[in-house]
Amino acid sequence: MTHFTLSHTTAADGIELYTLRNHGGMRVAISNLGASMIHWWAPDRYGREADVLLGFARVEDYRHNPAYFGAIVGRWGNRIAGGRFTLDGQPCQVDRNEGENHLHGGAEGFHRQLWQAQPDPEGLRMMLVSPHGQAGFPGNVMASVLYRLDEDGQLRIDYTATTDAPTPLNLTSHAYFNLNGGACDIRDHVISIDADTYLQVDASLIPQQQAEVAGSAFDFRQPAPIGPRLDWPDPQLKLAGGFDHCYCLHTESEPVAGEGRVAQPLREVATVYDPGSGRELRVSTTEAGLQFYSGNFLAGVQGRGAQAYAIHDGFCLEAQAYPDQVNTPNQEAVILRPGQVYRQTTVYRLGVRD
Repeated sequence: MTHFTLSHTTAADGIELYTLRNHGGMRVAISNLGASMIHWWAPDRYGREADVLLGFARVEDYRHNPAYFGAIVGRWGNRIAGGRFTLDGQPCQVDRNEGENHLHGGAEGFHRQLWQAQPDPEGLRMMLVSPHGQAGFPGNVMASVLYRLDEDGQLRIDYTATTDAPTPLNLTSHAYFNLNGGACDIRDHVISIDADTYLQVDASLIPQQQAEVAGSAFDFRQPAPIGPRLDWPDPQLKLAGGFDHCYCLHTESEPVAGEGRVAQPLREVATVYDPGSGRELRVSTTEAGLQFYSGNFLAGVQGRGAQAYAIHDGFCLEAQAYPDQVNTPNQEAVILRPGQVYRQTTVYRLGVRD
């Protein structure tokens, strides 16, 4: 059963903070600004509580959030090359907010919007209407995100959306985790990812080709510490300043060019373990891709502490479609059309390893 309590911040302009709490005392705080995960307090192996999410000191600071801390990003999570694509024969130009490319819904994407919060019998629902033309995307989109926290430390995020005109849609959570509660960086974290291939990128981090992980720094089919892999002399790591790549997860049904979105079963795709605290994060999703980001651009970002964040102070595991998929033969799988319902589920389960 999910239990939540409602609290308000003193921030202006309608910003509110909601807390989901389970019987074990685990708490997840969520803001209606960007439907963002603000805090996740969880015990370590000795029962000592810490916040395992990176973020800002004040909820108001999420208005400018250049790192996308904790936010639901959309309409398009990740990048679109040149901010351009063709949809049903018509060229579309969307916001270019990372050099020449589109990133995470643009400068005024879902992460910058005030969502409508609605307590739900199962948790906390956030709803947003994205108008036609926002960031250049066609169609009015009605999006909903339901957060649920259970007794096993499982935070389930169910996404749904509809539209009145064809539009690309690729939603994800951009939560940054540090399982030691910020005591040090994430280099000692041990990660495994259930994927045989990943997408290699160019200098602007646009995917160029699918490559085998075998024999590379990207092979996490068996658990391995993040830090030593960051030090490998891999050209892909040099391009991104670390890991910022999409893993092609094992799927039951492969997408077929020209066909729509293929629903995948909810399955566990990644695990991260912090030996120091004993905390373990397990990730399950219905998505085909998982972006592993090792906090390469965190240096100098002023967060909650007295000192600014440093590189690799946190990591993201963003379940999503493939970056720039709207410009590939499998475009139709990421196009939401009138009469269809976009559905996505991602689960973050946080516990302590015995």
